[in-house]
Amino acid sequence: MTDTRTLQGRILTPLGWRRGHVHFDSHVRQLQVDDHSGADDLQLPVILPGFIDLHVHGAAGVDLMQGGDVARTIARTHLRFGTTTLLATTMTAGLDEIEHALHGVAATMAAPDADAASIVGVHLEGPFISPQRLGAQPNRTIEATLALVQQLHALAPIRVMTLAPEIGEHTALIPALSALGIRVQLGHSAGTYEEGVAALQAGASGFTHLFNGMTGVDHYRPGIAAAALAHAQYAEIIPDLQHIHPGVIRLAARAIPRLYAVTDATAATGMPDGEYALGEQRVHKCGGCVRLATGSLAGSALTMDQALRNLVRVGLELADASQRVSTFPADYLGLGDRGRIAPDARADLVVLDAELRLQQVVVGGRVVDLNAANA
Repeated sequence: MTDTRTLQGRILTPLGWRRGHVHFDSHVRQLQVDDHSGADDLQLPVILPGFIDLHVHGAAGVDLMQGGDVARTIARTHLRFGTTTLLATTMTAGLDEIEHALHGVAATMAAPDADAASIVGVHLEGPFISPQRLGAQPNRTIEATLALVQQLHALAPIRVMTLAPEIGEHTALIPALSALGIRVQLGHSAGTYEEGVAALQAGASGFTHLFNGMTGVDHYRPGIAAAALAHAQYAEIIPDLQHIHPGVIRLAARAIPRLYAVTDATAATGMPDGEYALGEQRVHKCGGCVRLATGSLAGSALTMDQALRNLVRVGLELADASQRVSTFPADYLGLGDRGRIAPDARADLVVLDAELRLQQVVVGGRVVDLNAANA
């Protein structure tokens, strides 16, 4: 791409708000600053880095575990809501089913779609979790081995893996997994505070949907969530205002420096109320909430633009909220060319109005026609 395009507005840069122009082709080429007080002009559009979602199961009626070309559909759908980079996320299932899903992700990554979010790898959520903290996962858990993880990693790059540290030799396995470039997250765990801390000391680097699917913050018997609040630099949180109370979002943001938002989006995302697949389970979307037939929460129908608005709604400053939907997840994966608006960064941008409603999306310098995408 050689044509240079320009966006004008209130730009969130690594140095703060600026009023001016972003000149870009496939990458940001220049920030033309007109005024250093750009945060005050509410008449101008807001320009933020594209959103980065590290926990995506599905969208548009399809679930990643279906395999084939569904990862492409999922990536195209989430782009409509401002997500420019994502991790395709699996469910607990039989190994043949997981491998089928990974083959589909690898094929999509090998031939990426220009009008889709960039898939940069896999979040393997299950089957290496606790049967006592399944959440919406089916009870088909197994203990991880290095050979098995290497087998799956060879099919598609596993960037993040959820692990229950108290199961078998999981904690002892963490250094070897980290050496493969996999970020180990604690989640779907019945572990104690001490087991969580030991896993962090072994090299675990994050937590999967903090507070959900894990032991909590009891002041006599603290669990995995307490270990996160006491020690974590990074952790996921689902800010749909249903998985956790707004006050707990504020608590976590205060305790964990680089807490970041994920959607945990399911096939119900972008779809009307009804029944959808989540791995081998059936889930029901009603009024924006996704649940199993038992009533338990089962992923979400959240999108990252709504996650941003929700973070602001609970009291975070817009610049802080933007970091938690873009910069921090980029840094967590070591994606130095994303999650920020700066010269030579990938031109992944979102343009919002004063109400933080999405107006434009740019992915890799390509301006997406949201009207066509929503048609």
